[in-house]
Amino acid sequence: MPEKLAEANAVVEELVGDRAGEWDLAGEIPGDLLRKAGGLGLLCAQVGTEHGGRGFGSRENGEFTAHAGSLCSSLRSVMTSQGMAAWTIQRLGTPGQSAALLPRLTGGELAAVGFSETDAGSDLSTMATTLETDGDEVVLDGHKVWVTGAHYADLLIVFAKCEGGAAAVVVPASAPGVRVERVADPMGCRAAGHAHVRLDGVRLPASSVLGGPGLPLPLLVTAALAYGRISVAWGCVGILRACRNAAARHAASRTQSGKPLTGHQLVQRHLAELYVSEQVAAQACAHASACWDEGSPDVVVATVLAKHVSAGNAAKGASSAVQVLASAGSRDGHVVARAYRDAKLMEIIEGSNEICQLLLAEHAVATAQ
Repeated sequence: MPEKLAEANAVVEELVGDRAGEWDLAGEIPGDLLRKAGGLGLLCAQVGTEHGGRGFGSRENGEFTAHAGSLCSSLRSVMTSQGMAAWTIQRLGTPGQSAALLPRLTGGELAAVGFSETDAGSDLSTMATTLETDGDEVVLDGHKVWVTGAHYADLLIVFAKCEGGAAAVVVPASAPGVRVERVADPMGCRAAGHAHVRLDGVRLPASSVLGGPGLPLPLLVTAALAYGRISVAWGCVGILRACRNAAARHAASRTQSGKPLTGHQLVQRHLAELYVSEQVAAQACAHASACWDEGSPDVVVATVLAKHVSAGNAAKGASSAVQVLASAGSRDGHVVARAYRDAKLMEIIEGSNEICQLLLAEHAVATAQ
């Protein structure tokens, strides 16, 4: 393992300790801990060192994300949110905007990305949030839902329609007209700070628009979702690792009918399937990250594939882990109970299983010989 990755893993282990279950039950990660992690460059480790980040490539960042996901999926979700914000700034912003904003995201400020709406999920062409130009200012109106990390955020990257196309706008969470409403009792990643964001006549300098208004909508979608999908996929590898380890430890220590659970073939099947699921997901993610680091044109489909495979495997793997641990893993806050809820949410966010299947089917048809 590269030294800088090992060091980042050790730091996040120290930050989380054994408190992930406590955070899950409380529905909250301490804000000072998140800001400390952000100030250490851990929440968006793929940002370059010139902007205060860790300078990780996609593969290193993915392995780090998986490790964080094995410890706490809520923290990993905040990392995904921060990373999406940073990547959107890098992809769409001017050099001046990147130089001004990225050091804030590696210096302790927290960010979230708002694109989903009640009637606009993966199909952002139907979003109703609007951006209008008024002299040297812009005015933002709309309602974003299920914005991960928004409860903690200092900055919101909001996607909106505007004349000539679409735009991504940097919005201070404290700006007049912004209202952040916490999602009550989310099923999974309970401490990830999911919130709805209302934007009522939010007036901002025109320089708040990344790269200027009127960008093609597909560019905006690709900018945010590509990073989000690969981050979620690696996070699911972490869920699978946590489940495999918990199930294997329990099966080795629990006796049934005079022998350890590991001596029962049906339990062995669960453990084998967990291992296979983890390895397959990790390989799919490694391929997607290689495409990302190499600038391959296959990165989009590889990312969708990794997200689809990893999320599906995590949901099935977490179910198997709960089955192996039985009552021992059936209480809120336990690692496999958290994984069971968190993994199911991963099959929905950043493109549901069905959306991923549609995209993969389109690719299969387009590349048929």
